[in-house]
Amino acid sequence: MTAGRFQIAALSAALALCTAMTGPVLAQKKYDSGASDTEIKIGNIMPYSGPASAYAAIGRTEEAYFNKINAEGGVNGRKIKFISYDDGYSPPKTVEQARKLVESDGVLLIFGSLGTSTNGAIRKYMNEKKVPQLFVASGASKWNDPRQYPWTMGWQPSYASEARIYAKYIMKEKPDAKIGVLYQNDDFGRDYLKGLKAGLGTKASMIVMEEAYDTSEPAVDEHVVKLKASGADVLISITTPKFAAQAIKKAAEISWHPTHILSNVSASVGGVLEPAGLEISQGILSASYTKDGSDPQWNADEGMKKFYDFLAHYDPKANKLDTGVVFGYAAAQTMVKVLQMCGDDLTRENVIKQAASLKDFAPDTLLPGIRINTAPDNFAPIEQLQMMRFKGRKWELFGDIISSEIGN
Repeated sequence: MTAGRFQIAALSAALALCTAMTGPVLAQKKYDSGASDTEIKIGNIMPYSGPASAYAAIGRTEEAYFNKINAEGGVNGRKIKFISYDDGYSPPKTVEQARKLVESDGVLLIFGSLGTSTNGAIRKYMNEKKVPQLFVASGASKWNDPRQYPWTMGWQPSYASEARIYAKYIMKEKPDAKIGVLYQNDDFGRDYLKGLKAGLGTKASMIVMEEAYDTSEPAVDEHVVKLKASGADVLISITTPKFAAQAIKKAAEISWHPTHILSNVSASVGGVLEPAGLEISQGILSASYTKDGSDPQWNADEGMKKFYDFLAHYDPKANKLDTGVVFGYAAAQTMVKVLQMCGDDLTRENVIKQAASLKDFAPDTLLPGIRINTAPDNFAPIEQLQMMRFKGRKWELFGDIISSEIGN
C-alpha cells in the first residue's frame, strides 16, 4: 500500500471510529416541542392583576431564579426561556393563556401556575394534549390523581392535610371551642372546609358557622361581623391574602379576639400581616413548611444564605418578608432539579417521569426535616407541616413537624 493510500485508509478508519463514538451520544438526545440543544421553554400563568395579585411575587421570583440559572450556564447547557402570562385569577382567561402557551409559544410544559379554580379549568386540556402541568401552585387534593390525570402534579401540602392539622390542634388545645369558618367560595375554600370537617370527625359540630365569600366581593367585613355574632371563639380564615388582611382588620375594629387560625397561603408577613397591622396580628396561628425570610434564626442557615444571596444579585426589589418569594424560589429550584434529572431526554413523557421520581429533595427554603418525595402513584411532593404563632414581627414555630398523607 502506498503512503497516500495508507493515509486515506487511516483517515477513513478514524472517521468511522469517530462516528461510532458520537453517533449513539447524539441519538440519545430527545426533544419535544419547547426543547432544543440550546433552550427549554417553560410556560407559566399568574394573577399579576385581579383579586389574587398578591401572589404575583411568586411568578416574579421564579423568573429571577431562572435568570440566575441561565447566568450560571443553564440546565445541562440549555437556557430556560420563561414565558409568564397574566390571567387576572379568571379561569376563562387561564384557558386562553394555556392554549397560547401550548399552541402558539410551543412550551415544553406549564409550571407553577397559580390557583385552584384556574388550574382546574385547564387540567383536562393539559392532559388531553399530554403536556405536563407541573407543580401547580395550589394545595387542592385533586392534583394528586396520577391515574386519571397523569400530566398534572401539585407541589405544596394539600389544603385538606393542613386543615386536618388545625383540627387536631383545636381538639387538643380548645376541646370546647366554637369554630367560625370564613372561606372562599370555590374549590380552594371547599377543599379546606372538607379537610377540617374530616379532621374534626365526630366533633364537626364544633363548627357553629360557615361563612362563604366570593372573590368578586370588595370586602369580607360583613362576613366577619356575622361570625362574631355566632358566638365563635375560634376563627379559621380560609382566605387569599387580600381578604385575609381585611378579616384581621375587621376583627380588631369590632373588638373580636378569637383564636385566629390563618391558612398557610395567607401567612405572609409582608403580604398580609404588615398591611393588616402587625400590632393586631399578634398571636395569630398558622402552619408552615417553608422558612421565614424575615426570621434571624435562619441567618446562619446554609440554604437561606443562598436564598439571601440570590435576592441580592437577581431579585433585589423582592420583599423577603413575603412568603410568596420563599415559595417561588423553592418551587423553581424543584423545577430545575427535574430538568437536570431529564438530561438530554427533554420529552414531555420524561419530564413527568422524572418529576415522579424525586427522592428526599430539600430546596433551600424548606423547613429542616421536610423533604420532597414523589412516585408514579404519589403526585403530592410535600406532605409535612409545622404549627407556628405570630409574635413581634415574625412567626415562631412550635411543636413537631407533622406528616399527613393526602387522602387519609
